Amino acid sequence: MLETIQHDHGILELHLARPPVNALNPELIAALRTAITDAPRNGAAALVLSGSPGLFSAGLDIPALLQLDRAAMRAFWNDFFGVCAALARAPIPVAAAVTGHSPAGGAVLAIFCDYRVMASGEFRIGLNEVQVGLTVPDCIQAGLRRLVGSYRAERLLTAGALLDSEAALAAGMVDELTDVDHVVQRTLVWLEAMLALPRQAMLTTRAMARADLARLFENPGSLPVEDFLDGWFAPEAQATLRALVERLRSKK
Repeated sequence: MLETIQHDHGILELHLARPPVNALNPELIAALRTAITDAPRNGAAALVLSGSPGLFSAGLDIPALLQLDRAAMRAFWNDFFGVCAALARAPIPVAAAVTGHSPAGGAVLAIFCDYRVMASGEFRIGLNEVQVGLTVPDCIQAGLRRLVGSYRAERLLTAGALLDSEAALAAGMVDELTDVDHVVQRTLVWLEAMLALPRQAMLTTRAMARADLARLFENPGSLPVEDFLDGWFAPEAQATLRALVERLRSKK
């Protein structure tokens, strides 16, 4: 479900390994939260998040989550926001190796990293929640605004747009493109360059530069979990999500 791969220079790769599409269910999100939080304590100098060639993560595991009651969904969203917080507040550099498609929850993971290398080609990334009847919480919208600017973020979020890799690069949603077989390698190159800098100066400057992201998650009690749950269980969202699941089943 989540594999750990040790690279040179103390770089730890957290590889999403939940076939077929690395959908984010409660178990994977809980494991990811723990792994990101524990990595610096266990001596990791930097982190890479990676997925499978052609598919980073398809986002939330909607069929599984639709089976949960409000209490179980609350626990899931506390963990999901906990993953965002762990990335935003990580004391070490974290880079996303976006190895393919990365809609919704997959895009969220990438947004809160320091740097994003994406596979070139027809792969798509974006926060398309509105298309399935959901609202993107403001703390996540803020992460996208930080990357692409307020007006562009408004347009992308309101439309639930998914960008191909070239458009994502042009918009500033990702930092670099490479062929699908070398995404992790290029991500490691960027992290190695960061780690070659004087360590204390780099980490202190990084913390100052990312302080706005850290502040989004400094008070876990203020995160909009209940608001999101209200939206998730609203009739429109439930109908849209269940219709999506039926469409996906009909394609199998």
